[in-house]
Amino acid sequence: MRVYVPLSLSGLASVHRAGEVGPGPLTAYAVTPGLREWYVSDDIEELEYAALNRAAAASLRLVAGKPDELRRRVVVALDVPDGAAVADPDHILDASSLGEVRLADAVPLSKAAAVHVDADDAEKDVAAAAAALGAADLGDDDAQFTVDGAEDHELLWFGIQEIPGLIA
Repeated sequence: MRVYVPLSLSGLASVHRAGEVGPGPLTAYAVTPGLREWYVSDDIEELEYAALNRAAAASLRLVAGKPDELRRRVVVALDVPDGAAVADPDHILDASSLGEVRLADAVPLSKAAAVHVDADDAEKDVAAAAAALGAADLGDDDAQFTVDGAEDHELLWFGIQEIPGLIA
């Protein structure tokens, strides 16, 4: 099963040093029954893209909570055994937690399929979105528009061997 773990660049550096994504329990995003129902799609690529975007939104929250953090969203795509990622049945149809799963244990970085990171040109919009999150959460439409601006940037794909260059 492919899961998407939200991180920050400093989190990615820690993962790289440790050689594993963890410690557990970890929050990740995946194609869950709730995500399938919400997006009403059978296209696995489309659903995985939706899970990746859910993880990117969670990464934005991590970045927003770290004022000194470089303003880029980071998501690590991991391949884990079926059953290793468990959806919370109490939140399965809660729109705010669509696709959210828990991993009980750390996952070796060798199980990573890719790292997805914002490009340099996204930093300004990601910084603005991070600053606007609180107001957006309170229903401010202008702030939500700013947060949505970060989502207009596609995360770039990097191989695991490229992590040292990303965190340098």
